[in-house]
Amino acid sequence: MLRNCIFTFSVLSLLVMAQAVQAFAGDSCQPVFDALMKVATTPSRSYTANTAVNGGKPAEAETIFANGQKYIRVRGKWMRIPVTSQDVLEQEKEKEQHGNSTCKLLGSDSVKGEAAILYSIHREYGEVTEDEQMWVSKSTGLLLRAEEDVDNRGNKKKEHQSTRFEYGNIRPPV
Repeated sequence: MLRNCIFTFSVLSLLVMAQAVQAFAGDSCQPVFDALMKVATTPSRSYTANTAVNGGKPAEAETIFANGQKYIRVRGKWMRIPVTSQDVLEQEKEKEQHGNSTCKLLGSDSVKGEAAILYSIHREYGEVTEDEQMWVSKSTGLLLRAEEDVDNRGNKKKEHQSTRFEYGNIRPPV
């Protein structure tokens, strides 16, 4: 009888510890960092609406990552810019290593019918603070949508960015 009680207690203790580890892993930033890395290495198209919080004009941007290159649409014309996927990866790694990031798993959601996991992220690096919500695809781990508030104390600029991402059949525009 005592042996059964000890065994039951041990199993219950392990289950409680496993749940605690799962909860901690759910609040980890690693799935978010992984999704950001995938955006730079997976052919993608993104549409961003940017609103300056402290004045300034709203702006919209369309970006394509394809074949390791970044392209943007400016005044209706596509141009390749001198930023590679490797540059973006290095920038994200720098933010991850030298910044301060906290993430929280908010739950399940969907984006255009695709099942997603919703995270909130708070990042600080240099003179920049970002508060963001990111929707990461449950099936692919790719970033589907991001809502971001950026406070750049260096240039006294605050803005809100809303971005949606598309994948599949993405080619360089020029």
